[in-house]
Amino acid sequence: MSRASPMARAPAVRGRLLEREPLSAHTSWRVGGVADRYFEPADRDDLLQFIARLPAKEAVLWLGLGSNLLVRDGGFRGTVIALHGALDGLTTAGDYEIYAEAGVHCARLAKFAQQRKRAGLGFMAGIPGTVGGALAMNAGAWGGETWPQVVAVEAVFRGGRAEWLAPVDFHWGYRHVEMPPNFLGFLGARLRVSADDNGEHERETREWLAKRKATQPVGKPSAGSTFRNPPGDYAARLIESCGLKGHRIGGAQVSTLHANFIVTEDGARAADVEALIAHIRHVVREQGGVELHPEIRVVGEAP
Repeated sequence: MSRASPMARAPAVRGRLLEREPLSAHTSWRVGGVADRYFEPADRDDLLQFIARLPAKEAVLWLGLGSNLLVRDGGFRGTVIALHGALDGLTTAGDYEIYAEAGVHCARLAKFAQQRKRAGLGFMAGIPGTVGGALAMNAGAWGGETWPQVVAVEAVFRGGRAEWLAPVDFHWGYRHVEMPPNFLGFLGARLRVSADDNGEHERETREWLAKRKATQPVGKPSAGSTFRNPPGDYAARLIESCGLKGHRIGGAQVSTLHANFIVTEDGARAADVEALIAHIRHVVREQGGVELHPEIRVVGEAP
């Protein structure tokens, strides 16, 4: 059971600071061990003050909705900073930009843009995470990606320094972003949009969402797409062609609806998910001659 740290009562920390917090309660797979420390800031200033006091070598895990993340059963030795619910600001910045803080749900951002007849962010409706997570991995869906829409990002560095940076300050590609030195996390971003006066973009987004609901295991514990699509092919097609749909290890199973999704049931362990990922990679490599690369991030220690 988690318990409040004495630091939580210190005047400089207005948010929630817990010790030995189970991360299974904060990840979309609903598995994973405990974090040494778990911090939910009250707001931006609370977050920056907290970061300024962190030890220079403290391991930090930035957490949004806990999708695209597998925390091993041994837990995370360091501090988890959870932004969802804290950094949730969302505003227009003129006719061609939207400002979103890092804790904003991607689906909420897509709807915000749609309601204001702005195109360019509809693909965000298909990303099961936050803006901060989308920036960290260049998340995408339905042919759209995060970083081509970025005008500027606000980043926080070790010591609590916040700075606005341009896309050229990062190296990014398909589901991959390289961060500058001492980078710790994203606070928000200014994102490029265009007019959608005739509603065509809104109609496309609705069609994509309907297709997602029909073809993906929405509502079941998963982390979204497990593997990146290899060049010229689809991970789901390769996995299904190897007869792995429905394959199970412990409490983890390849979805019978979409083969690039792994779903979990009550009692599943992170080790089950990790073993299933390794098994899928081995079978697809042996039978299909293709090396699949996980889209999800694996952190923490084995028990």
